[in-house]
Order: sequence, then structure tokens, then C-alpha cells
Amino acid sequence: MHRYFIEVAYKGAGFAGFQIQDNAVTIQSEIQRAMQIVFKREIPLTGSSRTDTGVNALQNYFHFDSEALMADRYLYNLNAILPPDIVIKKMFPVPPGAHCRFDAVGREYVYYVYKEKNPFLYRQAYYYPYTLDFELLQQAAAVILHYTDFTAFSKRNTQVKNFNCGIVKSSWSSTEDSLVYEVQANRFLRGMVRGLTGTMLQVGRGKMTVGDFQQIVAGKDPSKTNFAVPGYGLFLKKVHYPTGYFDR
Repeated sequence: MHRYFIEVAYKGAGFAGFQIQDNAVTIQSEIQRAMQIVFKREIPLTGSSRTDTGVNALQNYFHFDSEALMADRYLYNLNAILPPDIVIKKMFPVPPGAHCRFDAVGREYVYYVYKEKNPFLYRQAYYYPYTLDFELLQQAAAVILHYTDFTAFSKRNTQVKNFNCGIVKSSWSSTEDSLVYEVQANRFLRGMVRGLTGTMLQVGRGKMTVGDFQQIVAGKDPSKTNFAVPGYGLFLKKVHYPTGYFDR
């Protein structure tokens, strides 16, 4: 039996999230459908990082097992079947025990915000036409680095054993037409990045202070968090694996 990783990228609009679900079109269900057509058999996939409805990925992974060796031509065949908003970028062999989810040591997300109407950013970033204090956004982002319990930024009804996350990067940057929030951690909770972004935007707009934001983090109460930012502004940028992981 041979194990393979596949690296994928996708636009999340039009899909009911990443993981396969009953009676819903998802990233996983579309890729498994394409694989069944190409390989004439059902091939279950294991995903690395779940993304919610509408959320995009510049990089994500699946792994699967196959008794047959995978030829390079299959990559073209699979992409020809997949819808235009999903692409398989690579398919490559890995050691039998490799696991795309459990072996990952971090994930990196970016959230895009723009405040001047721009048809080329429509539904690729969050249109937020308000004056924002960039320095306050940075101060709020820095607060996050001092905490590990992010109960306040997890949507309810999530099935996790704890709410601890090791944040190693949290900062805002600006481009010519956008503000960009970047955050990297060993793990993320359901809705966490959108909750962080939405609440920090309230700080940047002057609706709450940096101190108020810190109290929300420390208070562990999701009812005070603003999750109301759209999924299409959020991108899974990179899944991190140990140094040399793919060189084995």
C-alpha cells in the first residue's frame, strides 16, 4: 500500500465547507468524486485542516492510500474534472505513516479587509467602509500573543477537549488597497480567526478599547466576540510541517 499527499487550493464560495457532509457539496466531496471517476473506485481522503463555509485556501492537504502507483498524468485528469474553483497543485508519495492532519505543526491564516469600493476585491475581501486606527489594530493583535486559552473566540457547539492554542504570529499589515491580518498557531478553533478579526475591527473603529479587547480574551465568553465577518475574506495561507518533513 502506498500513501500519497495531495496539495490543494480553492475558493470556498459555493461550497458547504471543507469536510465531506451528507447532502452537501464540499471541497472533499468534489475531490473524492473526481478521484472516483479517474480511478474507477472510491478513494477515501483524510483532510489536514477543516475550513468553514465560504473560506478559501491557498494551501491545504489531503492524504490517501492506494495499492497502485500514481502516475503524473493523473494530476491533469483530476483537474480537468474538478470545478474551476478547486485545483490539485501536487500529488506526491510520502512514507506509510505520514498523516496530513496529525503531523502538521501549525496553520497560517490571512484575512483581507478593504474600505474603498473596489469591484476587483468584491467577495475576495471584506468591504468595511469605516475609518480604522491601524495602530490600535496592531496593539490588539499583539495582545493575542500573551494568551493561550481562546475560549472567547470559539463558536459554541464545537467538539474540542480544550481551547488552548499556541499563537506565534499575530499582526496587521497594509497594502495599497487592503488591510491584512495574519495569524499563525499550532491549531485553531472553529470560527477563531473570524472572531479575532471581527472583534479587532471594533477596536480599530473605536467601538471598544484595547483594554476591552484584552478583557474579552481573558474573560473566555464567546457572547462578547464579534464573529460577524464573512468567510470569503479568510484564506488558509499555509499548513506547516516539521523542517525536512517532505524530504524523507
